[in-house]
Amino acid sequence: QVQLVESGGGLVQPGGSLRLSCAASRDIFSTYSMGWYRQAPGKQRELVATITTAGITVYAYSVRGRFTISRDNNKNTVYLQMNSLKREDTAVYSCTARRFGVPYYWGQGTQVTVSS
Repeated sequence: QVQLVESGGGLVQPGGSLRLSCAASRDIFSTYSMGWYRQAPGKQRELVATITTAGITVYAYSVRGRFTISRDNNKNTVYLQMNSLKREDTAVYSCTARRFGVPYYWGQGTQVTVSS
């Protein structure tokens, strides 16, 4: 059974940092690209960052230079380090396993709230 389990969300002040984690089953992690989406209330879901099995990364323009996606192949875990957080980064962040640009599997989502 495919599982993507996220953790690390929470409340942070503007300018602060958070790191999200997503643990995946080994068979998925070794063969799928991984990505993070986010969805804020009343807004469309946005692809934030992706990382291939080879470690190639792509970022949305809105987070470039502030967020870093990485993967630990020994732990079957993908991370999203979020720095210099802004109020507009507030959203539910979801981890996905992707193939050919299509998300096949989803985590349950974790809330990130940026507020003073």
